[in-house]
Amino acid sequence: MELVASNKVVGGWHKRYRHASTTTHCDMTFAVFLPEITNTGQKVPVLYWLSGLTCTDENFMQKAGAFKVANELGIAIVAPDTSPRGEHVPDDPKGDYDFGLGAGFYLNAVMPPFDKHYQMYDYVVTELPQLIKRHFPVTQQQAISGHSMGGHGALTIGLRNIEQYSSISAFSPIVHPQQCPWGIKAFTGYLGIDTKTWQQYDATALMSTKEFEQPIPILIDQGDADGFLDEQLQPWHLQKAAERINYPLTFNLREGYDHSYFFISSFIDEHLRFHAAHF
Repeated sequence: MELVASNKVVGGWHKRYRHASTTTHCDMTFAVFLPEITNTGQKVPVLYWLSGLTCTDENFMQKAGAFKVANELGIAIVAPDTSPRGEHVPDDPKGDYDFGLGAGFYLNAVMPPFDKHYQMYDYVVTELPQLIKRHFPVTQQQAISGHSMGGHGALTIGLRNIEQYSSISAFSPIVHPQQCPWGIKAFTGYLGIDTKTWQQYDATALMSTKEFEQPIPILIDQGDADGFLDEQLQPWHLQKAAERINYPLTFNLREGYDHSYFFISSFIDEHLRFHAAHF
């Protein structure tokens, strides 16, 4: 791994690293926050944060305001990039923001030319956690969270890997990508036209079809002034699916809040405390 940047913050450290990924077949960048308690070598649980469309590993770390409470609670935070990057990594043919670079959708692509590099599901579920456990003072305890496209990723990855995480949370997640323009475009391009293969990456479909012997708690925050609410996010689909099986999902509709990091920074402390309660 190559250390890209290092900044002391609230007594702990924010660091960025670059490494050659065997999963995405390109260099990947991730950021990690290590609370002050790790300075003595003590191991801490880790929260994986998945960001949304057009973001990188930097957005959450710079804008969410999570460090003080994460430091207080003794939680490490890991934020990967949102897609593979590099000269040879294919992008949206039209250069649009909602597909290709910055829009990996946390799935494993099967359609060429995206299948070689766009393996973000395996990267987040397997390669990155193995790397973090090998190089940083973290325990086996993990939680996962994210925003928008990253909220979609947190929900689908968490629901498919219940045994790996203690809790899931999301801000403004895409909960039913099979039914929204962002998801339909991404799934068609990465997965092809067989919609049966889409279900494994759709939180509402997973909630409706998967059996959960030991469900882990989910917390979702959504702003009612979010411009993407009705067309892209549609949280009611997941709410109804969870209600049908009595899944432990807490949903907060926040009056006046939009889709931005102003919203995330307003409630990130509650999400961190939620995860800390379940480690």
